[in-house]
Amino acid sequence: MSVLHCNALFTSRMKFVLLSFLVLINFQICLSVLPIVIWHGLGDVCCNPLSIGGLQKFIQQEIPDVYVISLKIGKTIKEDFENAYIKNANDQVKFVCDLIRNDSKLALGYQGLGISQGGQFLRAVAQRCPNPPMANLITLGSQHQGVYGLPRCLGDDVKFCNYIRTLLNHGAYKKWIQNFIAPAEYWHDPLDEETYKEASVFLADINNERAINETYKTNLQQLKNFVMVKFTKDTVVQPIETEWFGFYRENDLNSTYTLQESPLYIEDRLGLRTMDSQGKLHFLKVEGDHIQFSQIWFKQTIIEKFLR
Repeated sequence: MSVLHCNALFTSRMKFVLLSFLVLINFQICLSVLPIVIWHGLGDVCCNPLSIGGLQKFIQQEIPDVYVISLKIGKTIKEDFENAYIKNANDQVKFVCDLIRNDSKLALGYQGLGISQGGQFLRAVAQRCPNPPMANLITLGSQHQGVYGLPRCLGDDVKFCNYIRTLLNHGAYKKWIQNFIAPAEYWHDPLDEETYKEASVFLADINNERAINETYKTNLQQLKNFVMVKFTKDTVVQPIETEWFGFYRENDLNSTYTLQESPLYIEDRLGLRTMDSQGKLHFLKVEGDHIQFSQIWFKQTIIEKFLR
């Protein structure tokens, strides 16, 4: 047997071994449970045992050995609470992108679970930071088309929340408020759509309102599933339709439109129409107030179908 023939045989065998190794790795990834990244909402913190901390514990009980991160935006619980209100949303997203990218346990991908405003923030992560990949995005009571009103405050520190409400009413689109108050950055005024599109430093961008960012479309469409949960008796979010990507009709606070009726969908500006045709969009609802759901519902509807 010639040396040339031996080298060719060796090369062929090495390719086979490498291919087999890659197939085995991909098979193991498919069999393993992906880690879960949770982003809490306004008025909450990462580790409250009565809210997000309790949800994290429940998930870990139902999915043994799963790696779960409940995001803390800041060094302390106090900072985490305050930053949900007064840290620029774009800076929060960048902070989380860096955290996820530098966590070796998330290198093969993860599931995104966003609670209230944490849902649209995690969607921004999926659109802006595709590596490591987010497999599924589940949002609970999130404001994908923004809000027009903050009728009720959640959490223990309602004085802080009421201060934010005052600023929003003072002028949500003032530059200093846009750069300082997180809820202002997804404030969507249906009575002044042009100012919203021009001034919004976060929501108008991630919703491709001003121009179509093809990278955002491509990255969002990499999701296997995009799950939106609406709470039918929500007294915190206005309008409730935003939890399913709908909103008020322009210049009409008495009428709303659905995602499917919106230019965002019709023009496929974000790729949602394409995702819908592929069966990737899931519209779920819970008969209850904001983020009020049972463990049984969460287990049967979210864990069993989208997190295992």
